[in-house]
Amino acid sequence: MDAREDFQRTVQLLSALALYAHTFGADPDFVDAVGPALAVSLPEPPPDAFPSRCDPHDGPQHPGGQP
Repeated sequence: MDAREDFQRTVQLLSALALYAHTFGADPDFVDAVGPALAVSLPEPPPDAFPSRCDPHDGPQHPGGQP
């Protein structure tokens, strides 16, 4: 599996977990255990994953971030 596939698969798993967390009967303990583990395992995005004009440092200040 290359870096792009690994990144995409982890994002898909996080998305599926987010959907599951909002379904009736979801197990909050499972979500609380798996969510952080998936987030930590998220690799750096491959260099060509976003358009070249996309600057991650450009845009509004994140709430709670440093001024």
